[in-house]
Amino acid sequence: MEEGNNEVRTEKVGAKATVCVTGASGYLASWLVKRLLLCGYHVRGTVRDPGNHKKLAHLWTLEGAEERLELVKADLMDEGSFDDAVMGCEGVFHTASPVIGVKSDPKVEILDPAIKGTLNVLTSCKKNPSLKRVVLTSSSAAVRVKEDIDPSIPLDESSWSSVDLCQKFEIWYALSKTLAEKAAWVFAKENDIDLVSVLPSFVIGPSLPTELCATALDVLGLLRGETQKFSWHGRMGYVHLDDVARCHILVYEEPTAQGRYLCSSKVLENYELASLLAERYPSLPIPSRFENTVGDRTYYDFDTSKLRKLGFEFKGEEEMFDDCISAFQKQGHVSLTH
Repeated sequence: MEEGNNEVRTEKVGAKATVCVTGASGYLASWLVKRLLLCGYHVRGTVRDPGNHKKLAHLWTLEGAEERLELVKADLMDEGSFDDAVMGCEGVFHTASPVIGVKSDPKVEILDPAIKGTLNVLTSCKKNPSLKRVVLTSSSAAVRVKEDIDPSIPLDESSWSSVDLCQKFEIWYALSKTLAEKAAWVFAKENDIDLVSVLPSFVIGPSLPTELCATALDVLGLLRGETQKFSWHGRMGYVHLDDVARCHILVYEEPTAQGRYLCSSKVLENYELASLLAERYPSLPIPSRFENTVGDRTYYDFDTSKLRKLGFEFKGEEEMFDDCISAFQKQGHVSLTH
């Protein structure tokens, strides 16, 4: 995969170090595992059922997987479950977190797995004398749910979403990411763990798992003309899946990296996204505009200069959707006519 200046560097930690990726079979985690293997790392991925060959098949087809990939059992809600997985690893990438919609109890379904799960992983990391750094996958949702947004000042890493606002409007995913990241920072400080967090916006890209996650299903629905979910997005940041994986590796390898890193390529209004896709893919049933179901929302943008100062360059919105749609086409989810 040739990407010029975007190539991930490995020399700073030495090739073939062992790192752990939690929730390794997921949408983002799978691509991160792919990237890490291409960089020469030994990867120990945690999954809930290592014997589920159908669900994990996409991982074993990755280049380098046969030689340098190991999948082990762990569960976010089982204390001590990650002890063996992280032991001996120099780096831990904690990507596992629930993103499903709430069916009955948000505390049980989203909040507890995110917060307690993060603390369970960090508690295991604390026991590992080989540990150099932990990279936590947070979200731009932990930054942008606020009442006091100044539209003239882009949001940066100093911003935190309002817990009260998330609770008031039942924005459970943003609440889970906010509380989990805050808990992680407290634990890391108290236990002298070198922690860095990555805060991606809405992730767009080719899904390696054949079973599509909620994020990929939202995009697929959009391409099929089902715009309801994107209508409530209003204004939203978007980022290429590969950019998010590369960002994780960059902030792991870069000795000067510290704190939080917003990872977002472009913020678009939903009508801008609709217009872009309708023009680019006229054979798909994408309307040129979406109905706005959320009312007026404050204009905001993201300041990603902190990440860019590390030499990071983002792919554009055309490339992220092109790569995503191309993968959907190969998997038989969409059909393009010319």
